[in-house]
Amino acid sequence: MAAPMQLYCWAGGWGLPSVDPDCLAVLTYARFTGAPLKVHKITNPWRSPTGSLPALKTNNEGVISDTQQIITHLRKQKFNADYDLSALQGADTLAFVSLVHRKLLPVLQIHTFWVDAKNYVEHTRKWYAEAIPFPLNFFLPGRMQKRQLERLQTLCGEDWHDNEEELEKQLYQDGCECLTLLSQRLGRKKFFFGDSPASLDVSVFSLLAGLLNAKLPNGKFQQHLKSLPNLCNFCTAILSLYFPWDGGDPPPNIPKVAAGDGSDTEEETHKRRNQFLSVLVALVAMVGYALLSGIVSIQKQAPRHTGRHAITLQDAEEEEEEEE
Repeated sequence: MAAPMQLYCWAGGWGLPSVDPDCLAVLTYARFTGAPLKVHKITNPWRSPTGSLPALKTNNEGVISDTQQIITHLRKQKFNADYDLSALQGADTLAFVSLVHRKLLPVLQIHTFWVDAKNYVEHTRKWYAEAIPFPLNFFLPGRMQKRQLERLQTLCGEDWHDNEEELEKQLYQDGCECLTLLSQRLGRKKFFFGDSPASLDVSVFSLLAGLLNAKLPNGKFQQHLKSLPNLCNFCTAILSLYFPWDGGDPPPNIPKVAAGDGSDTEEETHKRRNQFLSVLVALVAMVGYALLSGIVSIQKQAPRHTGRHAITLQDAEEEEEEEE
């Protein structure tokens, strides 16, 4: 029997199995289809084989880090959430998923959590800064925000900075219209196409669950979601049915349980690599700060002859090679 595929994803929080919508989408699709995955929930993306999350380590195609490509790979392995859909339902799925990514993703996944200053400082950055280990927590949240801003620029155009207030109003309006349309489409059904979940349910749930559960200081868009009870019940039902024991504790209290199989060596390798990189980053940061602030200065001094010979660069390299 082949070993299960390994999924590396962000850890859980806010009552969710993962705080990241992309990771949550992969986890949800796997639960819907019964795909066998060994899940590594981590708070340091450098522990991932690709340095990013989510990342799927497959048995025959290497590592896949794009969310849609991961889902496509699961479909190729006969884990297809849309297998029982009719041609018309398949067409509806494509249309609604496209609508969700055009109207909901910019305002929800990007603007609400990463662009809105109050939400970013008091909620998003706070969670990641507490979850990510030192010293990566000093710069990784900012780097993640930069990537989200680049995504928003791709979706809304390069001149979105010119009138951020107008853009925010437009994003909010589009997002509210999309939520209302999804609420009407869902109606009183359990899932969008009846009693069985499909990929459209994955797309909607992975975006809305975080908005519903997060304690946002600026909850304007969140309040509109809460005014649509069927969408709220939809998210709550998926959590209780497919993640009943997997709500996600606050990141500082996440227990570190050693794996009981052959992955111990790999985990230790990642751990040693990240510890070395963390120490290196910290040292560079401290030395750079000391030099820039004037705490430490470099002065040239005439060489003094002592009984010991000076170590040349070549000697130092040879010594390092011997130590290795």
